[in-house]
Amino acid sequence: MHLICPVCLTRNRVPPERLGEGPKCGRCAAPLLRAHPLVLDDASFSTYTAHSGLPVLVDFWATWCAPCRAMAPVLEQAAAALQGRVLVAKLDVDQAPATANRFSICSVPTLAVFKHGKEVQRTSGALAFGPLMAWLKSI
Repeated sequence: MHLICPVCLTRNRVPPERLGEGPKCGRCAAPLLRAHPLVLDDASFSTYTAHSGLPVLVDFWATWCAPCRAMAPVLEQAAAALQGRVLVAKLDVDQAPATANRFSICSVPTLAVFKHGKEVQRTSGALAFGPLMAWLKSI
């Protein structure tokens, strides 16, 4: 399985049975799995979502959006609960307009799940932790 380093964006090969051992990047030694959402931008989005062996949950959000800010603690909780099974990331649509336009993000917050670079599911609007986890189980 490949995991992308959240710091240097290097592809790392990790045996699936070793995901629970806290794998580190072979290049920069940063942890590959984090209990917090990763911040993506236009430059890192495609690399991170396309080459990850794990599904990537991306929160398309904006700083001026009150529901987006309300969802921040839910995403923190989800990142910790899903560590090693789903990667959680955030993309500020105002800071990464090319990616937001590419995926036709018309409202925020929008949550999308990517597998091998392809969007497999999307929902718009803020979710509490329970409904978010239920939605992710349906994928």
